[in-house]
Amino acid sequence: MHRSGFYILTVLLAFNLALPGLVTASETIVATNSSHTQKQNNPLFTDESVLEFKLSMDYQELLQDRDEDRQYHPAILSYTDASGLVTVMNLKAMVRGNRRRDASVCAFPPLMLNFVRKTSQHTIFNKVNKVKLVTHCINDDYVIREFLVYKLYNVLTNYSFRVRLCRVTYQDLNGKRKTEQKYAFIIEDDDEMAKRNKGKIVPNKLILNMKETSEEEMARVAFFQYMIGNTDWSVPYRHNIDLVSLDSTMAPIPVPFDFDYAGIVSTPYALPPPELQIASVKQRLFRGYSYQANTIRKTINTFNALRTALYGVYTQCDLLDDNYRKRTLKYLDSFYDTLNSPKDFEKKIAKVARKNEENYVTVKGLK
Repeated sequence: MHRSGFYILTVLLAFNLALPGLVTASETIVATNSSHTQKQNNPLFTDESVLEFKLSMDYQELLQDRDEDRQYHPAILSYTDASGLVTVMNLKAMVRGNRRRDASVCAFPPLMLNFVRKTSQHTIFNKVNKVKLVTHCINDDYVIREFLVYKLYNVLTNYSFRVRLCRVTYQDLNGKRKTEQKYAFIIEDDDEMAKRNKGKIVPNKLILNMKETSEEEMARVAFFQYMIGNTDWSVPYRHNIDLVSLDSTMAPIPVPFDFDYAGIVSTPYALPPPELQIASVKQRLFRGYSYQANTIRKTINTFNALRTALYGVYTQCDLLDDNYRKRTLKYLDSFYDTLNSPKDFEKKIAKVARKNEENYVTVKGLK
């Protein structure tokens, strides 16, 4: 059979088995259980309430230290627990990130919080060492939007980074900056994420391409990135992707992170790479490869089975602007229109996937 005919047949087979009402019960259960039944044992991330704390330090010194050779700076974190007990601890904080570290992009960049085990062992942070803190950068709206993208992927799989929404009071110890309270979120450490899933992070020096990862999990990532309108990722460059090895005999599992360049978030600084030839980050472009018919069918079934839960991430969040919520739900609608239309799926995903396999466009400057 001609190659293009084979792939069209693959797509049709996938859709015939994935039409509404024909999702098998066993597959629905697997999709749901994958993100809800695994034991979670760190209350820092299992608690869905907003974590409020104060972070006090010399912010002028911190915010001026953004270069490659940046250092940690002393800080004090304090919070009040449910019983009213105030906990205070010493730690260190450092500016982190790539694009967001640039002062022209983020007035307040993301931070790395480095806890001292001696002072954090009897606190809510006792199970962590280092934690990424995604800050407001420009304003609260975008940090909440990106936080929700992590929650979207949590719905799809346990092979995802857990996050916790925070309300942080930033107090300058020298009194040179006005005290401000902003939303932020913390991200689970990559080693902890891997350990939770009984695996280990594959070292970045081991260069692997998409074909060398778990096909089922790679398809999930590729479809998810397409759903949210994100092209800012790469498996070979390990750009905004971690690989988790469960066993030396098994292909590693890709786990995505950093979604500020996704169309569903739409930060004002997010521009698509010129190599991809798309007008804006809101314009979807599939960056995955072709997959076997059974993998496509299972992936489509998973997204369809969890559609209500995915939409619920937005409908149940009271912190969103109503207009943004409506636009986002329509954006998700357009993804599902493509996913469940054999003609559109062939044109926008399957055909592009074949083209990617033949001549994958590499974005310059990935790291």
